[in-house]
Amino acid sequence: MTNAYDDAQGLRNEIAAAAARLVAQDGADYSTAKRKAARQLLGDTPSVAHLLPDNAQIENEVRLYNALFLADTQPARLFQLRTIALQVMEALERFHPYLTGAVFNGTAGPHAEIYLQLFADSAKDVQIFLLGKNVNIDISETPHFKGPRFDPVETVSFLWNKEGVHAALYELDDLRGALKAKAVRTDAAGLRALLLASTQNPAAG
Repeated sequence: MTNAYDDAQGLRNEIAAAAARLVAQDGADYSTAKRKAARQLLGDTPSVAHLLPDNAQIENEVRLYNALFLADTQPARLFQLRTIALQVMEALERFHPYLTGAVFNGTAGPHAEIYLQLFADSAKDVQIFLLGKNVNIDISETPHFKGPRFDPVETVSFLWNKEGVHAALYELDDLRGALKAKAVRTDAAGLRALLLASTQNPAAG
């Protein structure tokens, strides 16, 4: 006989798997994917927040999806995106770039884009630098990696070698916090190591 906990966990697993398909197939972000997956499975049922999987569970499901359905193409796509990300990071070296998201954690698929965090005295410094390189930019906002208690940060989006890049612009004082949480980001040296590892072991992600 199942109990409420088992039912909730089963639904959470189903939502995570459905969300992973949306991420892998459509390039949806995790937040959008989990909400859309919940609607697909449960309709407009109120109070489903407790059933939503966390990002770690969705990431695991994306890895499974990639292994099952994209094994022939995903590793090459990931290598391509990481190579271009390194080019961008080297060009933006003065702004202490860090790579985050699917290109960093190895789950990047056909629709993935490159997400960076930059650290500068002023966001204008980054904008002026990119415009000086004849890079067309769009400006938006990204939630602060420190959490909702902090104001969103300005983000510049642009194309680099035909790939989308989104660079969140942080103050230099935030760099210390980034260094403490390297599990979710990497600098250029770390990215070079990931690229080297993937050439020596194609199965490495």
